[in-house]
Amino acid sequence: MRVVVTANGMDLNSEASLTFGRCPGYVFVDTESMEYEGMANPAANAYGGAGIQAAQFVIEKGAEAVLTGNVGPNAFEVLQAAGVAIHRHHGGSVRECVEAYRSGRLESAADASVKAHAGMGSAQGGQQVVSRKEEIAALGQEAAGLRQRLAKILERLDRLEKEG
Repeated sequence: MRVVVTANGMDLNSEASLTFGRCPGYVFVDTESMEYEGMANPAANAYGGAGIQAAQFVIEKGAEAVLTGNVGPNAFEVLQAAGVAIHRHHGGSVRECVEAYRSGRLESAADASVKAHAGMGSAQGGQQVVSRKEEIAALGQEAAGLRQRLAKILERLDRLEKEG
């Protein structure tokens, strides 16, 4: 079975991300062979609709199940409509999440775990933070995404100013 784990990196030893739509990357894993493929999240810096875009991306890449910390209502609906199972993890490495899934230790998500637009606005976006370590990781992810967006904006602004 091909599952996808929300991640802060691109391999099995990467820290699993607690967010779905705005996580830095996804690690797609074959649960039988443990072969994997890491991919950057194309929706991580989206101004809006990140959850929907992310859900469409993982569906297109063949995920049969999503292993994530939290998922918003829009992404939940898209994944559910496509028949993609959603299971909640509470952190650890990508490998640990897949092993927990394989052994049946991850809870199946019956509904979204955060409100719409949870990844936007406030420092923690209304997400339910389980621990200080998880809050620091989530804030670090958000800051990294903002740095990337700012760098792109400044680069574009610089180009436009030089063009006249």
